[in-house]
Parts: sequence; structure tokens; C-alpha cells
Amino acid sequence: MKKIAVFASGNGSNFQAILDQIKAGTLLAEIGLVVCDKPGAAVIKRAENENIPVFHFLPKDYDSKEQFEAEILAHLRKHSIDLVVLAGYMRLIGSTLLEAYGKKMINIHPSLLPAFPGKDAIGQAIDAGVKVTGVTVHYVDEGMDTGPIIAQKSVEITDEDTKETVEEKVHRMEHVLYPTVIQKILN
Repeated sequence: MKKIAVFASGNGSNFQAILDQIKAGTLLAEIGLVVCDKPGAAVIKRAENENIPVFHFLPKDYDSKEQFEAEILAHLRKHSIDLVVLAGYMRLIGSTLLEAYGKKMINIHPSLLPAFPGKDAIGQAIDAGVKVTGVTVHYVDEGMDTGPIIAQKSVEITDEDTKETVEEKVHRMEHVLYPTVIQKILN
């Protein structure tokens, strides 16, 4: 069974969607590790409740990004991770992890990249007045949401939508698309 690591910084709704698909037997993988840069994040409790190993850290406790990425890499190797899945991890990945995982590291972003990269992509889309946004799964590179695109799905924005309703639509799409893409990559 292939092992994935989920990197997250917050609530962990994509972590939960991935885990649910594993439990349902539609995603043939095991979550071997959760990595979190915010020690109080809800994703940690979700993982601990499932007896999934967690490595959480505060970046400010390290002298450099290279230093904390080296420690993350040691945990990835210890748990024999085949694929790194970013799911709301709010940090750019540096060369230490990219050199080790290259095309074995993916991210999900709440827009149709290259439109609206970075933080608050849904707010950016609403402010721009677009009628379609969506979800992109892409390989991770050194840039912010600039890696090669693997898959995209669109989400319509209606005149009645609020930021909250668009977020809900996008999250529903993420929770379907991401496990599907992960399975394709692991095959």
C-alpha cells in the first residue's frame, strides 16, 4: 500500500476528505504522516483521533527554512512516504523538500490557475467579478501555485452567491477531485 503525507496548516477538511475516501476503499493509500506548521491546528486532532503520526512544528523555532525542511524530510523518510499531498499548507516549499520529492509532491488550490494564485483565491475571484472559478491540482515547485497543472474542475459563481457559498461549492469540489487525482498518481 502506497503511503502519503498530508501537509496542512488549518482545519483539515481536505485531510478528512482523503481519509474518508481511504476508509471507503475508493482511494487505495494510507496516510502515513501529517505535517503541520501550526501546533494548535484542528488537523492535528483529526489525525491523532485516527492514530496517524503527526509532526508539528513552529517555523520560528528553527534558524532557517532549510533546517525545518530537513527535519520534515527525516520524518517523511522514517515513515516511507511515497507522495506528499499539500492540503491547506500555507508555506512555500523550499529546495530541501523539492529536491527529495520533486514530482512526488502535489497541491490543491481553490481557483482555476493561473488565475488567482496565493491567499484568498476565492475572495480574489469574487472581487474580479468572474462567473466561473474552480479547483486546480498541480505539482509543487518553488513558486506560489506555479507548478504544472494536473487537473482542474470549474465551479459556477451565480449572482446569488456570497463568498461563503462559493467557498462551500469549491470545498465540495476539492473533496471530490483531490482523492481522485491522488489515486491516479499512485497507480
